[in-house]
Amino acid sequence: MYRTHTCGELNISKLNETVSLAGWVQRVRNLGGMTFIDLRDRYGITQLAFNEEWDHALIEDARKLGREFVISITGKVIERSSKNANMSTGEIEIQVEKLEVLNVAKTPPFTIEDETDGGEELRMKYRYLDLRRNPVRENLLLRNRVNLEVRNYLSKLGFVDVETPFLIKSTPEGARDFVVPSRMNEGQFYALPQSPQTFKQLLMVGGIDKYFQIVKCFRDEDLRADRQPEFTQIDCEMSFVEREDILSTFEGLTKHLIKEITGNEVGEIPRMSYDEAMKKYGSDKPDIRFAMEFVELNETVKGQDFKVFDDAELVVGINGEGLAKYSRKQIDALINYVKRPQVGATGLVYCKYNEDGTLKSSVDKFYGPEQLEKWATAFGAKPGDLMLILAGPADKTRKALNDLRLHIAEEEGLRDPKVFAPLWVLDFPLLEWDEDTQRWYAMHHPFTAPYPKDLPLLETDPAAVRANAYDLVLNGNEIGGGSIRIHNKELQNKMFKFLGFSDEEAKAQFGFLMDAFEYGAPPHGGIAFGFDRLTAILGGKETIRDFIAFPKNNAGRDLMIDAPAALDQSQLAELSLDIRIAEKN
Repeated sequence: MYRTHTCGELNISKLNETVSLAGWVQRVRNLGGMTFIDLRDRYGITQLAFNEEWDHALIEDARKLGREFVISITGKVIERSSKNANMSTGEIEIQVEKLEVLNVAKTPPFTIEDETDGGEELRMKYRYLDLRRNPVRENLLLRNRVNLEVRNYLSKLGFVDVETPFLIKSTPEGARDFVVPSRMNEGQFYALPQSPQTFKQLLMVGGIDKYFQIVKCFRDEDLRADRQPEFTQIDCEMSFVEREDILSTFEGLTKHLIKEITGNEVGEIPRMSYDEAMKKYGSDKPDIRFAMEFVELNETVKGQDFKVFDDAELVVGINGEGLAKYSRKQIDALINYVKRPQVGATGLVYCKYNEDGTLKSSVDKFYGPEQLEKWATAFGAKPGDLMLILAGPADKTRKALNDLRLHIAEEEGLRDPKVFAPLWVLDFPLLEWDEDTQRWYAMHHPFTAPYPKDLPLLETDPAAVRANAYDLVLNGNEIGGGSIRIHNKELQNKMFKFLGFSDEEAKAQFGFLMDAFEYGAPPHGGIAFGFDRLTAILGGKETIRDFIAFPKNNAGRDLMIDAPAALDQSQLAELSLDIRIAEKN
C-alpha cells in the first residue's frame, strides 16, 4: 500500500499512529542533525522529519532527494515542536521509519509554488507541472463543483442528459467551422459543432421535452483571453414553454450556483431591454455592480458655438462620484485612454464639481457657470463629482464611453470579483445589417423566433423586428444566451429566404430540420451557458484559460503537445487532400 492517508488529512488526533504517505517532494531543509521534507499531494502538505539519532542511513537518503521526486514513506505521527497554524497538518509531522523513491525527477523549469516564477507560455508548455500548483488545481476542483451542481440541479427538474454528435455538417451562418476530412467519403468533410443547436431542436421534436448537456463546442475564430477554439457549454432546451418559463428555470439555476459556489445570496434578477442597455451603458452586457449610467446631453449642451458638441450626432457622459479629486495628470491619462485606437474617441470634455460648490470645465470658454449648472442638474451631480463627456457618431461614442466607464471602474476598484450582479437583457433586434455584404444576418441564429406582433414589420422595417431572445449577463460578461425557437416550417422557410438562402440552399443545409417540423414540432426554446466563463467568474476571475486543464494559447496552439501540426504525406493522400497545398501552407 503506497498510502494509508493523504498529505492533507493528518492532525493531532492521529498522534502515535503509524501511517504511509506518498507524493512529491516540495522542498528539503537540512538543519544539522535534522532534515525536514515537505511532502505534497493533491490534498495538502505534510512535514516529514528525519533525525541522525533515529537512523543515520535514512537521513542520508533523505538528503539526496530533489524537488518533485516521487516518494512514499512510512512512519509515526508525532507532535511538532514548532507548529504552523497556516497548514491543516501544521500541528504534526511524521517521524519517518521507511523511505522509498518511486521516481526521480528533473529540476522543474519553474517553481511549483502558489506564486511561481514561470511565465504563462512556459507554464502552458509544462502544463502537467503547472497542474501541481494549488491555484491551478483549485480552479479545476471549482470547475468540477460547478459541473456537479449543474447536473444535480437540472436532473432534479427532470432534465435528461443527452449526447449529440461531434461530426456534423458545416453551416454558413455564425463563426468559421473546424472541418474534418472524411477518408471514406472522398472530397467530403465533417464539421465540428459550434453548438448542438439543431440536434437539441430535433430532440424536442422527438419528445425529450427537457434536455441538457455539458458539451464541447468548436469555433475557428480569433482568440482573446476569454475565448478558446474549443470551449464548453451548458446546453439546454425545453418544450411547451414560453420565454417566462425559461427565464424562471435558469434564473433559479444561476442563483443556486452563485449561492452554492460562492456563498452569496442573489435576489430577483433584474431585466433590461437591449435598447435600454445600449442607451444607459453602451453595451448589451453591462456591468451593473456600480452606477455611472450614461446621461444624454444633446438638449443641454448644444447651441453654445462649441463645434465639437454642435456637430455631434450624440453628446453623452457619465458622472464619476467623488472623482473631482482627480489631478490634471489623472485626467490627462483618461484623455489619452479614450484616444487609443482600441477606444476610438477624438477627445474628452470634463467638468469638476468642486467641494466648494464651484464648477470648472475644460470648455469654460464656451460654457459659463449657468450652463455648467445645467450640466450638473442633468447628471444629478453633487460637490466632489467629476463629469466626463464624449461626442460623435452615436454608436461609436456609446462604445467608447462604455470602455471609459469600465476603465474607471477598474481603476477605482468598483469591479469587485466577490460581488455578483446578474442581469437579463431582453428584446434584441432579430436582424442586423452588414454593410460589406449588403444583406441582413440573424443577430443570434436563424432559428430564433421573432415576436409574433413584430412579424408584419419583417417586410417593411426589418430593423424594428425584435427577437424573442434573452441573454444572461454576470458582472459585465455574457454567460448565457438563448431564445424561443421557430417551430413552424413556413415561418422558418420565410426566415431563410429573408436571410438570403435560396430554396435549394436551405434544403441542402437544413432540410432535415424542415422535414422534422412536418411531423409535429412542439413550441420550444432554450439557452446555452458558457461553462468556462461562468466558472471563471464564480472563481473571481475573467480569464477562462485558468479554469481549463489543457488550454490553448492566443494563437490557438497547444504548446505542450505542439498542435496543430503537419500531417504525414501518406495521411494526406488517404484523405484525398492536395499535398502540394498542404506543403505550401
